[in-house]
Amino acid sequence: MATKSVAAQMFTIRDFCKTPPDIAASCRKLSRIGYSLVQVSAVGPIEAGELKKILDDNALHCVATHTHWKALTEGIDGLIEELKTLQCGLTAIGGMPVDMRTPEGLKPFAEGMNKAARALKAEGIELGYHNHSFEFEPLSDGRLLMDHLMELTAAGNMWAEIDTYWVQHGGGDPAAWIRKVAGRAPLIHLKDMGILQGQQVMREVGEGNLNWPAILDAARAAGVKYFAVEQDRCNGLDPFDCLATSYNNLRAMGLE
Repeated sequence: MATKSVAAQMFTIRDFCKTPPDIAASCRKLSRIGYSLVQVSAVGPIEAGELKKILDDNALHCVATHTHWKALTEGIDGLIEELKTLQCGLTAIGGMPVDMRTPEGLKPFAEGMNKAARALKAEGIELGYHNHSFEFEPLSDGRLLMDHLMELTAAGNMWAEIDTYWVQHGGGDPAAWIRKVAGRAPLIHLKDMGILQGQQVMREVGEGNLNWPAILDAARAAGVKYFAVEQDRCNGLDPFDCLATSYNNLRAMGLE
């Protein structure tokens, strides 16, 4: 596996990134852990140029961002400008709007994604979709919403930001799904699943029960380039410590 492939998903540290000084301090911590790549998501208000300088000052490169439906449908010119300033060629929507998670809403959502993807692609930017677990519920025809979405969006238009935890949460097999979207998954999200005091929880990569050898083998076969570590909930632990544990465990697994 190529070096420089593990990124910190900044959503993990969103509570520490509310102001530009917070973001700068957090980026210093990420760099000290060993990260050289980040996915920008859920940071507080900051101009793209200022954020780029903070990243540069800490030897960090933004390989991807998360965006939202309104930016794709009403503010795509601003999104393109922001991504170009960050020198970032990948962005993904964090999830489907709640009111569109129906058989009736799925088609217009896919049409909107395809339209936005074409506009972004013309500027050298690729648009992806990040799954949770609701996409793995069958629709009235018995097929998964995720299957429909992948078919309704052209492979050359929309990439699949597979999230290992959420696929498992939906009853799917993360490795199988990574293989299923081979060639259209430049970046995936890594988070583990475990049990804590009888409750299902998100865990640091390698500290839960997911089959990491199978997942990483599937990622290699599927052409995944970046592995973004994300942990939405850290179970009372310091999020930076969680990102450090995941990073160190992934290095032990052969990633950098």
